[in-house]
Amino acid sequence: MDSYPAVEAHGLIGDLQTAALVAMDGTLDWFCAPRFDSPSLFGGLLDRRKGGHCSVSPEGVEYVSKQLYLPGTPILITRFLSADGVGELVDFMPVAGVQATDRHLLVRMLRVVRGTMRFRVACEPRFNYGRDPHELDVYPEGQVFRSPALSLSVSLVRYSETGPGEHDLQRSDEGGVWATATLREGEAGAVVMETGLSPHRPRSYTPGEVQELLEQTRDFWRRWLSRSRYRGRWREMVERSAMTLKLMTYAPTGALIAAPTAGLPEQIGGQRNWDYRYTWIRDASISVHTLLTLGFTDEAWRYMHWVDERVREARDRAVPLQIMYRVDGSPDLSEEVLHHLEGYRGSAPVRVGNGAANQLQLDIYGEVLNGLHEADCHGLQASHQLWLDTVRLVDWVCEHWDQPEDGIWETRGGRQDFTYGRLMSWVALDRAVRLAHRRGRPADIARWRRTRDQIYHQIMTRGYRPGRGAFVQHYATDVLDASLLAMPGVGLVSSMDPLWQSTLRAMEAELVSDSLVYRYDPAASPDGLPGQESTFTMCSFWYVRALAEAGRLDDATLTLEKMLTYSNPLGLYSEEIAPTGEQTGNFPQAFSHLSLIGTAVNLDGLLDAALRGIGTFSTTPG
Repeated sequence: MDSYPAVEAHGLIGDLQTAALVAMDGTLDWFCAPRFDSPSLFGGLLDRRKGGHCSVSPEGVEYVSKQLYLPGTPILITRFLSADGVGELVDFMPVAGVQATDRHLLVRMLRVVRGTMRFRVACEPRFNYGRDPHELDVYPEGQVFRSPALSLSVSLVRYSETGPGEHDLQRSDEGGVWATATLREGEAGAVVMETGLSPHRPRSYTPGEVQELLEQTRDFWRRWLSRSRYRGRWREMVERSAMTLKLMTYAPTGALIAAPTAGLPEQIGGQRNWDYRYTWIRDASISVHTLLTLGFTDEAWRYMHWVDERVREARDRAVPLQIMYRVDGSPDLSEEVLHHLEGYRGSAPVRVGNGAANQLQLDIYGEVLNGLHEADCHGLQASHQLWLDTVRLVDWVCEHWDQPEDGIWETRGGRQDFTYGRLMSWVALDRAVRLAHRRGRPADIARWRRTRDQIYHQIMTRGYRPGRGAFVQHYATDVLDASLLAMPGVGLVSSMDPLWQSTLRAMEAELVSDSLVYRYDPAASPDGLPGQESTFTMCSFWYVRALAEAGRLDDATLTLEKMLTYSNPLGLYSEEIAPTGEQTGNFPQAFSHLSLIGTAVNLDGLLDAALRGIGTFSTTPG
């Protein structure tokens, strides 16, 4: 199991339709095509022997490796440093565009910037999570791996006489290929991989064409990033998080996935291993506020249209929204176990698909309405049809908010009256009332107000435990839940309310470990799953915001700075952080980066206000 790199020892590249992970040692060990949620053809992250990989590494020399991004881009540079020379591997994916395609390019440029270095390049694809056989055809231009559903062509580009050439090619016993090459200072080569659904010969690329692909990719990302309005204290981390979120957006529909990976465990050796390559209504709705705050209005608007399409498609269903969908909007996320894969560091079972898709999670309606409200505040008004769909959604919440549900954390231990679900149902009604009033849109506002106030009183009487001095996870328990750190931010309670202040103190005593925050205690509140979990990165950033809104700006700033030390060297975060600082769960995680951006922007505003002598101010929408 020591052969598995750490989760955080990876960089992310992508083309806005799919993505790949590259480990610190130059191994590409996760890549799905033609979409994020397609089967993997490089899946060594989940099984080093059976998953497949494409590796580039120095041979016959001791070296250390480091990774960085080309500034202002997701072009990944892996540097190999040895006594004899320094080599660089430059990985990137040219942007695929907004039309869904089966053709995806993955370019691996190799160069030596000092001394001499010998490299070994190996390509060992394993199609359909390693379940499909493949054939290998060799041409003068390169090689083609053909499986029943997908092909992969590999072209070697020689920049110099000593660069890799066709004569170096060797077949492996596992149906792959490998080559070696010695490069001297100033010499370079490249591997260009291309996916496709139909058989084809590999294309021959010139060094000039590869360089042009690099420059086009660089210019696209720098133009996109130049639209960001953020100029605050944590600009570097915020911009890296924004690019990471963009990399996890499926351009043909505008849908944001939760993470580009599947099966990475929340606990090494445990069973909490889920597939996150789908679009959660919750995560993506929160992204609307984040995108608008940074100035990316087009992305926010496209996502709101994507949500509206899901609502229209479900008109005849008992529940108007599923909690998650595939990137094309398909609701079929049937879960299966890949028994033939051992899992990351032996963490089985490996699951693809997601059985939680049909859970009832009432909080998602609050996220959607809050997103619509934020869009409207930024001048993106809902169309007539979108408003009609919104009214239908809100009326459904009026009728169904007061029932047990599965909750934000997708527990599998039975439905409960979760306080967070009630909180966000209140948000749904509150934002709907504001929208109707602001734009003079037709609606049963009197009913919406009555229901909103009813939810408020229920939360205050049943969600708060006087003996506990805190708001609790659900009405049948005294267990605390970090999701309720959102309460002041959405406006249900004042951050200075004694009820909230005592809740924050209770959370700090039980859920906070230095700057890290646990979601809840599974031992005290069984969730139907064995094992424990690590601290949840999103909740840790929410804690920073709660501190800031409570007027504890120094504590908030220090806690945020501590959280930034837990990122990997590239500024990426997974879902969770173990007590040792190791990142666990799927990687990178959209929720983690969304909360980082929101927290940094919020804290910036509060610090600026304090410097101007204004004191704290409300960040509640409206």
